[in-house]
Amino acid sequence: MFNKFRLYACLSALSLMTAACSSTNSTNDTSALETYNRAVYNFNTEFQKYILKPVTKGYRKITTPYARERISNALMNIKEPIFAINHILQGEPVQSGKDIARFAVNSTLGIAGTYDVAGLGWNLPREKTGFDATLATWGVADGPFIMLPFVGPSTPRATAGLVGDSLVNPVYWATNNDANIQAKIYYPYMVINAISQYEAGMDMLDDLERNSVDFYETMKSAYMQNRHGKADSDSISYDFGMDDEDEDY
Repeated sequence: MFNKFRLYACLSALSLMTAACSSTNSTNDTSALETYNRAVYNFNTEFQKYILKPVTKGYRKITTPYARERISNALMNIKEPIFAINHILQGEPVQSGKDIARFAVNSTLGIAGTYDVAGLGWNLPREKTGFDATLATWGVADGPFIMLPFVGPSTPRATAGLVGDSLVNPVYWATNNDANIQAKIYYPYMVINAISQYEAGMDMLDDLERNSVDFYETMKSAYMQNRHGKADSDSISYDFGMDDEDEDY
């Protein structure tokens, strides 16, 4: 536990330094960043077109909306401990307790989280958060817009938040000590989570792309405007399906 929180501190320091350095970027640095972002965007677009979207369409064909909702609920339930840890770090112990209660109720009465019993019957609505929001609470600047391979739109703080939340994910903890188990459980979990998230926003992304002259600029603008209006890790994200902690479409 100590090592995990020490790593959280290191990630916050890294995010702070990166964001601070961004304020001194020259025009050439900005141009270089945009060139990099466009290159990664093009790579992600190809990955989405030839791999992620076909797989997701196949996922839709073999499942019903009801089944996909159950899967989505179960995947979100796994993240309740992440919300609890970050609410503690944000100075919200009461909400952290509610997160833990939600996890306990939904994992049992909700049949492994497939049903949100805690929200519907126990008046415990989900309050999503993450290490990105924790860093924002601590006063860490967001930094410039960056594109990450497979993940998509991000910022230095959001990237640190993504890594931090991944390290306290219960599935990661449960499989981290055995490489064989991790390969059989954690990596498939990541794939299923990515497909589930992308499926939820695929139609919206397609519509946005069809109506955009420059989809990269539209995506960048929407992502940054959303973050500026909502300093939270569950802000809208065009992440090409990879889990950004809680970055939902």
